[in-house]
Amino acid sequence: MGALQKPLAVSMGEPAGIGPDLALLAWVNRKSLKLPPFYVRGDLTLFRERARKLGLDPKIENTTPDESAQLFAKALPLVQTGPALDDTPGEEHPETASSVIASIEGCVADVHAGLATALVTGPINKAALYNAGFTFPGHTEFLGALAKRYWPDAQARPVMMIAGPELMVVPVTIHIPLSQVPEAVTVDLIVETAEITIADLKKRFGYPNPRLAVCGLNPHAGENGSIGTEDRDVIEPAIERLRAAGHVVSGPHPADTLFHPAARTQYDCVLGMYHDQVLVPAKTIGFDDSVNVTLGLSFVRTSPDHGTAYGLAGKGAVRLDSFVASLRMANVLSNPDRY
Repeated sequence: MGALQKPLAVSMGEPAGIGPDLALLAWVNRKSLKLPPFYVRGDLTLFRERARKLGLDPKIENTTPDESAQLFAKALPLVQTGPALDDTPGEEHPETASSVIASIEGCVADVHAGLATALVTGPINKAALYNAGFTFPGHTEFLGALAKRYWPDAQARPVMMIAGPELMVVPVTIHIPLSQVPEAVTVDLIVETAEITIADLKKRFGYPNPRLAVCGLNPHAGENGSIGTEDRDVIEPAIERLRAAGHVVSGPHPADTLFHPAARTQYDCVLGMYHDQVLVPAKTIGFDDSVNVTLGLSFVRTSPDHGTAYGLAGKGAVRLDSFVASLRMANVLSNPDRY
């Protein structure tokens, strides 16, 4: 009998949101969905109460990461992280923020220690965490800081990717106001983001020579400087540098003609200049089955591409597609020789 597969670590996300629902429903349907083993860092009291609200009666056991894979077949493995929490779906409570942060930190520590193969994060509400000392613009930036903490000798610059069956996109800038984007977009930032993306497309996704399409910043990619000069003066030189380094890169492309079906056959991934420029088409095309993947780290992290969905928490109305896709992608990306 072969050794048990190491599990995935799942952070519970915002307790008032659908993170607990997703983990519970995924475990209940683990056999039909053929899911890899995983455990959750969270609170046993909250998960048992949420299961009751969902009309579920799963066995949930407090365990340790190294015992979770063996337990997974008969119970949802839960690693107690933080104090006991009241289950109030849809209602934020400031006192839960420290548990949310500790859940993420604990999962990354587990991956670093070799107890888990990868991290799948439940959705968080950043605003609910700020009073607990959370100073990062988003999940992605926090994970970059944790990567530097646990892998101090490794290069770590987190890059957000939304990956779906029909489209993969990466924004050069992420959680900043739109008014700050033109100044933030530089030749060096574009080149660095593109090189991190290309490296992980090769290493994690198995593309031997990935094709990258780069969006312009302005309408019609600036029309040779008549509608803004950033495309001509910043984006084109960045593309030239990438091509000189031997990468397959096209653009700058007008974003409004880059995402229809025929255009999507011409590239493997799109590099956009700002968050909504590429996340809007990515989520429109694959909202239910796209995955948030953090590139540029020493570990694999995936997440559903949706938020906390407070209005659905505890009601049994959530769709599992994106969470299930996150589990499967984390499993494949952290075990590239498995399939």
